[in-house]
Amino acid sequence: MKRIEGHNHARFLTFSCYRNLDLLGTSAIRDEFVTSLARARETHTFALNAWVVMPNHVHLMLFPDNASSDVAAICRSIKQPFAQRVIKRWSELKAPVLSAITKDNGVRQLWQPGGGYDRNIFSETELREKIEYIHANPVRAGLVTSPTQWAWSSARWWAGMEDDALPMNALPL
Repeated sequence: MKRIEGHNHARFLTFSCYRNLDLLGTSAIRDEFVTSLARARETHTFALNAWVVMPNHVHLMLFPDNASSDVAAICRSIKQPFAQRVIKRWSELKAPVLSAITKDNGVRQLWQPGGGYDRNIFSETELREKIEYIHANPVRAGLVTSPTQWAWSSARWWAGMEDDALPMNALPL
């Protein structure tokens, strides 16, 4: 996939777990991902407008603030440390999932190879549609009946619930 770095655009990103496995299937692992996302916000300059962590993939809506924080670097700073921590813990526990994520060459992989889905967002209408799509993901998957019931999403923040640990930035458009 060729990523087009258009500055001054919101970006809708999706990245999936290796072999589409439910590697983000526990609350502890999803919590760890949220921590990784929060740390990346401290390192890079980008606005986070929406997110959801599903059992086998993640959606983000972000807005890089400047040329020094390109999407590839932001994604690396979220995904790599998270994968390293999770795989290290699974190794310590000798978790059965290790056989499913170990490639023939012995390398363990948490994320599906490639850049995932990446789309520049040009209008406020499209931005709002994608945010609604992100928040509705757990409902479509049958995990909850309302987006605000899913703890690993920005839906609660956008609904005015102050208990969300990861505050969002105002919409850029």
